[in-house]
Amino acid sequence: MTQNKILVGLGALVLLISMSVFTVNETEKAILFSLGKIVRSDFEPGLYFKIPIYNNVKKFDKRLLSLDAKPERFLTAEKKNVIVDSFVKWRIGDVGAFYTRVAGDVRQANIRLDQVIKDALRNEFSKRTIKQLVATDRSAIRKALINNTVKIASSLGIEVIDVQVKRIDLPSEVSNSVYSRMEAERARVAREFRSQGAEAAERIRADADKQREIVIAEAYRDAEKLRGEGDAKAADIYARAYNVDSEFFAFYRSLNAYEKAFRKSGSTMVIEPDSDFFKYFKKEK
Repeated sequence: MTQNKILVGLGALVLLISMSVFTVNETEKAILFSLGKIVRSDFEPGLYFKIPIYNNVKKFDKRLLSLDAKPERFLTAEKKNVIVDSFVKWRIGDVGAFYTRVAGDVRQANIRLDQVIKDALRNEFSKRTIKQLVATDRSAIRKALINNTVKIASSLGIEVIDVQVKRIDLPSEVSNSVYSRMEAERARVAREFRSQGAEAAERIRADADKQREIVIAEAYRDAEKLRGEGDAKAADIYARAYNVDSEFFAFYRSLNAYEKAFRKSGSTMVIEPDSDFFKYFKKEK
């Protein structure tokens, strides 16, 4: 009987100790309550004590959390709609404020943070045109968004780590209009290039024709000059050959005439027998 009492007492003691001790891990933040009021919220990882029933503890995940909102439409400075897809990386900063402002509910915190981020995006995009949004470095937009949201988020006990714009798109009706304008502009540039190319081609072709005519004319001139020089030289050779032996030269020319006259078989000539054409046929040795 006494042994059973001891065991019961030990069990009760163990239960009391277990109810009086709690641990905080490295991935957790904890709040100690006393009759529903926050007593302490700055716990470091370790082992702590509490008064059973009088105190209770709530723990929250302090690791990074993500808010990946649905794409939203925003107006630019030129009153054009753009569809923005973004995400936020955040974690619990002040766990006491997080509990009192959003009841420690991550879902409610995401709803509140989404509203804050949308307001910041709307403010930033209303200052820029579509061209500026495309040309501006995303890091500049990211920095502006963080600066505009960090104060409001801190009041909710949230620490904003990063805000990123994943994609900026135009609505389909605007995209079609933009693409049509781009296509028309590219077509205009293409026509201009083709016109310039055709003009350059005509200029090159005309210059080539001119150069061809010049080359042909110069070649004809040189040919006629060489032909004239050849004829003069040939005439000079004939003249000198004739002066050396006029009889042989006359005989040679007669042979050439015979060859041309009787080149075709069956040729017939009607001529006087005593004509000079046959004078070398009538000569004796």
